[in-house]
Amino acid sequence: MITNTCTTDIVYLPDAPTLPGLRFRHFGGESDYTAMVAVLRASKKVDHIEEVETVEDLANSYAHLLNCDPYKDVLCAEINGQHNGCKEMIGYNRVYWCREDEGNWIYAHFGFLLPEWRQRGIGRAMLRHSERRLRQIAAKQQVDGPRFFQTEANNAQTGLEAMLHDEGYQPVRHEYEMLRDTLQDIPAAPLPAGLELRPALPEHHRLIWQAMNEAFRDHWGYRAGSEQEYQQWINNPHNDLSLWQVAWDGDQIAGMVLGVINPNANAEYNRKQGWVDDVCVCRPWRKRGLAHALLARCLQAFREHGMTEAALGVDTENTTGALRVYERIGFHPAKRFTVYRKPLE
Repeated sequence: MITNTCTTDIVYLPDAPTLPGLRFRHFGGESDYTAMVAVLRASKKVDHIEEVETVEDLANSYAHLLNCDPYKDVLCAEINGQHNGCKEMIGYNRVYWCREDEGNWIYAHFGFLLPEWRQRGIGRAMLRHSERRLRQIAAKQQVDGPRFFQTEANNAQTGLEAMLHDEGYQPVRHEYEMLRDTLQDIPAAPLPAGLELRPALPEHHRLIWQAMNEAFRDHWGYRAGSEQEYQQWINNPHNDLSLWQVAWDGDQIAGMVLGVINPNANAEYNRKQGWVDDVCVCRPWRKRGLAHALLARCLQAFREHGMTEAALGVDTENTTGALRVYERIGFHPAKRFTVYRKPLE
């Protein structure tokens, strides 16, 4: 449980526009979750990010934050309420940092702002505040590699992308959200010889996590998952082990495809979609058709749960050839996301 260890002090932003009733403050603890979820939903809907977080989802995330003190690293924007005179949240930003295995130090930030308050300078002022906070964090660290600010935008967020370019950010990596419009005609795909599909059990959580971390070690931007992230992962309220396809070679995990169904997002967007959360094959078992076979089984599991489509995300420059694997099994690009970086001087 997050408890408030400091007051929700008012924060002065020198770049903020002069708007009646506008103010910024620190995070106030669990009492902010409901307002934050409302901002998330409205912001993501207009930005064509078809995700829906609940208060439960946000609570799980904030209970296991990585390198982030929400009472210092979250900024909330408020405006005078139209009906009761109380302050109403219109946006928030959060920052955190990490070190990639290849040596880059990443100072990441992201934010959400209600669409009716955009194009007034609020988002830019909040972005610059995030950079100032990250510079404070970086100044206290002894670093031995390049340092970058980092954030992300999709191709529907044209205003955000323009602002990032104005602020000195450059695109460094692209990702696709891919869609399979139907769960009919799923190809037959036998497991490679010697491998066995076993039901995923709670006692397998740690082994699955360790195998997933090892499999992703050669991916761009990799860093080992922390214990906080492991706890957030296993406490995801949408986990359904019947959707997890895990292949074993004796007592070793060879690969996995972990499916998720989010009923809240499906209801919000009037769809029946399964999300392919993680796809990975450990090195000794690659290039044998294992990912294809596990994906086919995951799609079948979605269909058995009443879903009619599936989606996933992929790094367009993935060195294992994941993009081609997904295209061969029927996925096509639906949206583009871009990772932006700027050197932290």
